[in-house]
Amino acid sequence: MAAKIPATVVTGFLGAGKTTLIRHMLANAGGKRIALIINEFGDLGVDGDILKGCGDETCTEDDIMELSNGCICCTVAEDFIPTMQKLLERDNKPDHIVIETSGLALPQPLVRAFNWPEISTKVTVDGVITVVDGKAVDEGRFAHNVAAVDAQRKLDENLDHETPLSELFEDQIACADMIVVNKADLLGENHADALVAKLKDEARGGVQVVRASMGVLPIDVLLGQGIGSEGDMDARGEVHHHHHDDDHDDGGHDDHHHHDHDEFESFVVTRGEIKDPKAFASQIAEVIRAHDILRLKGFVAVEGKPMRLTVQAVGPRVDHYFDQPFGAAARDTRLVVIGEAGLDRHAIEAALSA
Repeated sequence: MAAKIPATVVTGFLGAGKTTLIRHMLANAGGKRIALIINEFGDLGVDGDILKGCGDETCTEDDIMELSNGCICCTVAEDFIPTMQKLLERDNKPDHIVIETSGLALPQPLVRAFNWPEISTKVTVDGVITVVDGKAVDEGRFAHNVAAVDAQRKLDENLDHETPLSELFEDQIACADMIVVNKADLLGENHADALVAKLKDEARGGVQVVRASMGVLPIDVLLGQGIGSEGDMDARGEVHHHHHDDDHDDGGHDDHHHHDHDEFESFVVTRGEIKDPKAFASQIAEVIRAHDILRLKGFVAVEGKPMRLTVQAVGPRVDHYFDQPFGAAARDTRLVVIGEAGLDRHAIEAALSA
């Protein structure tokens, strides 16, 4: 059995900045193949066009699929599963699948669809990332243009048209594994801090709230790409990023890229074999909650099992499965921890080794 392909659901209302976030992610994917499934209505065509210009090795036109017939929850069987199967039957399979949804329907049915036998052995849910328009939410709205969000909702007769947008917004926060506050640069430090604290309070325990400007976040924060992969498990203190000098589309205007992503750090924790995968998963969840860890992933040796256990966690969502025999590789447990700068490395190592 091989490693499963992780799938990340990116949700949030129209105008929150999902497309910008995804475009930036594709531009900095570092040669990883990312497949996109887009479930936006209204401006769907525009979205598709924008993303189609995203560079061949990362994401060709074939890697972008639009789910065109209605809200994803109503079409899981006849639209989503076949789309996924088509992706998985390819020779050059994607390294990661990103599904963009409109935030007008809960991603729960979508997440459950990953348990379908046809895809559950090949794909794993990486996490649900909710993108919010920080400026709008700070001003007491849920989207920059509430009328546009509502118009988008009316276009789809499968959607529930009764629930107030404020409740849909609460749902997005409630089902998030990670929350991205976009346009944080427009808020000023105090407002941004207050908003982050408020959202963290409304989210489930262990969900981290990350701020972004112009949708710029490192790919290993968003997707965990490049952390925990075999070739990348050597201990290293900083999260590597492509700095923005290689974003050629910028016309040299560097002013909004002043921060260099030293806001995040990662390190590797090694330990010996563990006894019980389930208990270890709960232990990980506990450590994530206690120490504000954004992501944790890696490989685990389980006593008496020839297979290697892969673990990946985003906020409170911890997933683990056996992927391949250790073979000649050393039977040890190596976990990469990633979070905002200032993690208590010593305490985290102690807690994970307990």
